[in-house]
Formats: sequence, C-alpha cells, structure tokens
Amino acid sequence: MELADFSKPGEKKKLISAAVLGVIAIIFLWWTFIGFGKSNPTAPARTSTSPATVGTRSSVASRPINDNNTPTEPQLADISYMQEVVLPGGAQSVPEPRRNIFAYVVKLKPTASATAPPTPTPTPPVLLANINPQSVYARTADFTLELSGDKFTPDMRVFVDNRELPTKYKGPQEMPATIAAAIIASPGSRQVKVQTPNGSAYSNVSQLNVMAAPTPNYSYVGIIGTRTHVDTALLQDKNNKEILSVQRGDLLSGRFRVTSISEKEVVFVDATLKIKHTLAMTEGERVSGAPTGRPTPRVDSEDDEP
Repeated sequence: MELADFSKPGEKKKLISAAVLGVIAIIFLWWTFIGFGKSNPTAPARTSTSPATVGTRSSVASRPINDNNTPTEPQLADISYMQEVVLPGGAQSVPEPRRNIFAYVVKLKPTASATAPPTPTPTPPVLLANINPQSVYARTADFTLELSGDKFTPDMRVFVDNRELPTKYKGPQEMPATIAAAIIASPGSRQVKVQTPNGSAYSNVSQLNVMAAPTPNYSYVGIIGTRTHVDTALLQDKNNKEILSVQRGDLLSGRFRVTSISEKEVVFVDATLKIKHTLAMTEGERVSGAPTGRPTPRVDSEDDEP
C-alpha cells in the first residue's frame, strides 16, 4: 500500500479532514447510545417513533460545526406543547343484519308457450230433450223410439251411430223412429241425434243404453227317450246343482219356455222378450245322487224276440 506524501499540501488537508470526520462520528455515536448526562424528566418514554423523536434526531444530525471543525452543542426543539394523541378504541363492529337462512327466492323456470285453447263447440240449433225408452235389451225385435225436443222440422231424420233411420214427423217437439233389431244385436251404448241429411241443422246427442239380455242359468246334461217319442231333457241348475227333468212347453224361472229338445241342444224362448236361447249338451257337474254318466239315449222301438 502506498504511503501518503506529507510534503504535498493536498495530502495534509485530506488527512486532517479524515481525522475531523472520525472525531465527529465518534461524538455522534457516543451521544446516540450513551448521552452527555442531560435528561428531560418531563418527557414520557415512548416505544414508538413520534414527532418529538424525529425532531431530536434531525437536530442532532444537523449540528453546526465551528471554525475549528468541532461540533457545537445541539439546540433541542421545545416539544412541551406536544401531547400524545390517544385514539379511541378500535372501530366498533356493526352486527350483521338478521336474516332467515331458510328464506330464498325460487327462480321461476320459463314455461313453454301455451297452446291456443280449443274453439268452443257452438250450441246445437235443435234441442233433443228426451228419448223413450232410454234402455233396451240386446237381441230384441224392432221397436219404435220416441224422441221429444224442440225445433224439429219435416226434413230432419233420426240418426243412431250416424246411421239414418226411418223417421216420422209429428210436430216441432215430437219425432218417432223405428230401431231395427240389427242395431241392438249386441250390448253397448248408441248415440242418438236429430239432424237434416246435409247436416246443416242438428241437435245434441243422447245415449241409448243396450243391455245384455238375461239367459237361462242351467246346463243341459242328458236326455231320456220313450216309446211315444216324448223326450225329457235333464237340466242342472247352476245355483244349487239340482237336476231337473223338463219337456217341451215347460216354463223355467217364470220366463224361459222349452221349445225344442234334441241330443245336441235344448232351445228356450224368453216369454217376455221373445229372445231365443240355446243350451248345448255338456257333462255338467258331479253331485251326490246324480247319474254317473250321460243317460241312455232314447230307443225308437223295442227289439223283437226271435
């Protein structure tokens, strides 16, 4: 390392300046950490940085230097008028507003555009108030149906299930028609209305109820023949399983008359409704006291002895 040359004037000035700065630094550090024996008993101790502390340090850092390059005693600022600012307690907490956790808004789903309502059916210009009879038995013969209402005209006809029927005009409030047996051959409901052939004028619809006809509650289980060819049919009552012997012309259950007996079937006619019923030969149900098998068929003539 090259030594300083004191023969040069500039080197002496540099050395003196370095020494002065070193002394200033030592004094400043001594005052900062140890002090010079002076204390301010009225100043409260503070743990945080305050304006007074900042002012004191800045006054120390800016100590003037006299002509002899020695620092003078710093003049401390008067801070007696300063007071510690005490802030009120922390920010007051505002409670959350009460709310119902079960209350919620249901978002309505967009519904599809509703279809246009159907056009209402106009009121029929013709009134059909009543039909007589309102119910009949199936398989009966032709009969006359009486219709009553209002605004009937001579050109109107009675229709049953859209089938035109022979009609008579008796007045604007009465109109009879003939119902064929084929129309009521099976049970069910039939639609009756009055209208013109071209449909320009029509009435409301009424219902004709076709009921199933009563049938003989028997089973044909056998036949017995005699010399005079008077056949006797054996019938079994389905209710009490009783065996009955009947011949042609007998009336059963107060309404079913026996009209024919053969080895294959027995024919009845309903005396009230004039409906024909047929019972085919069957084995029937076995009961105590009944024959163990089908009775022997009739014998036309006895065998002659040789």
